[in-house]
Amino acid sequence: MSKQIHVGSVPVGGGADIAIQSMCNTRTEDVAATVAQILRLEEAGCDIIRVAVPDMAAAQAVGRIRRAIHIPLVADIHFDYRLALECVRQGIDKIRINPGNIGSQEKVRAVADACRSEGIPIRIGVNGGSLERELLQKYGGVTPEALVESAMGHVRLLNDCNFDDICISVKCSRVPVNMAAYQLLHRQTDYPLHLGVTEAGTPRMGVLKSAIGIGGLLCQGIGDTIRVSLTADPVEEVCAAKDILSAAGLRQTGPNLISCPTCGRTKYDMIPIAREVERRLAGCTKPITVAVMGCVVNGPGEARAADVGIAGGDGEGLVFRKGEILYKVPQDKLVDALMDEIDRL
Repeated sequence: MSKQIHVGSVPVGGGADIAIQSMCNTRTEDVAATVAQILRLEEAGCDIIRVAVPDMAAAQAVGRIRRAIHIPLVADIHFDYRLALECVRQGIDKIRINPGNIGSQEKVRAVADACRSEGIPIRIGVNGGSLERELLQKYGGVTPEALVESAMGHVRLLNDCNFDDICISVKCSRVPVNMAAYQLLHRQTDYPLHLGVTEAGTPRMGVLKSAIGIGGLLCQGIGDTIRVSLTADPVEEVCAAKDILSAAGLRQTGPNLISCPTCGRTKYDMIPIAREVERRLAGCTKPITVAVMGCVVNGPGEARAADVGIAGGDGEGLVFRKGEILYKVPQDKLVDALMDEIDRL
């Protein structure tokens, strides 16, 4: 089991629930816009939110943002250690930084001392696109070994400053390399791991890459917090993260819809019905399993684990619960009947 850190009030690692993260795409110094986006992300289910801190104006906005939101706030900082120190003064909950790119050991120690005094953890965030030149030359490019060696080198810099409140990420845009790096890192350290596939792309392929790269690791027991990186509204990242956790059996925040792929036995137009059920379940928060099946012969049996479900026939269909047939209804009443049963649960 990994060590546990606390990002504000949210525990990460040590057996805690997997925390969902996202990152604002607003200009951080625009406090109103940033707060508005974070409040939408909170409503969507985000547990921890990160903002970019490229300059002192952004760092000085951190306090006003933090006081207006309800989830922990993380500062994303590169190169300038003074920005980290200002964010600590402003009340930040976590800092994401690579100690090796902020200058001398004295600067690293200044950040470590400030964070230690306030109980603020640091995430070491290694990306394939910003690996040290000597590691790229040593390993012939971006490899799992290069990513992990970079991360552990940054860890040593913090450990030399008597700082151990650390989380690590080793992200790459190539899913197999990304997964192998996290597997290697998991074997080498018990620091909590922040999972993600960087630069995953637009939602269609980005969600797919993240489902493989994040979900695959979670199913191996690797990872403590996740961020799905999409070229999209950050709310879509949170929704995708919730879906990945649900599919991995780690968190169910609403209904789990199961449906068969249809075959030659299907005697009704099931695909639009399944989509309609999915649409009508969007606002439901009950942690239930709902089934939409195509065959009245096998449907209830195949979906006997479902809390409630429907199976179509020729002009009519069955409503069932836990594999037990309740009644028949005309095909055009199937979805309404299903929703009535869900309301009764």
